[in-house]
Amino acid sequence: MPIERDRLPEPAVYFESQGLRLSGPRSAKWRTTECRFHGGSDSMRVNVHTGAWVCMACGAKGGDVLSFEMQSTGAEFVEACKALGAWTDDGQPHAPQKPAPLPPRAALAVLAFESTLVAVAAGNIAYGVTLTADDRTRLHKAAGRINLIAEAYQ
Repeated sequence: MPIERDRLPEPAVYFESQGLRLSGPRSAKWRTTECRFHGGSDSMRVNVHTGAWVCMACGAKGGDVLSFEMQSTGAEFVEACKALGAWTDDGQPHAPQKPAPLPPRAALAVLAFESTLVAVAAGNIAYGVTLTADDRTRLHKAAGRINLIAEAYQ
């Protein structure tokens, strides 16, 4: 397996290396620091044993240092693993992958938006609302985008 979770950095060391000052008793499981996601001065709590973190103000949260690295830098999973030194090649040849037109998170955002549009249109049709030509054109665009994303991630 390419990721070796035991090679992830110790939570307290990692968060401090990110410039976050962890305050609270040294023996405390949860420590307090600033939130980089909304700029709060003392609203984020960090579990120094597991690496879990949560901001009590903006709600940003994650289960370990890997999730913090991904959310704070915008890195994808493999990129974040490599940055933290937890990614190893297993010596097997890697099949070349077709490049995706969008990063997975952006693709999910597009799918969420387009599927909501389709659901609203379906609800309107169910209640007898006749779709305009513009509505039908927009639905065709939504279907096309959904199909492009589906093809890219097969």
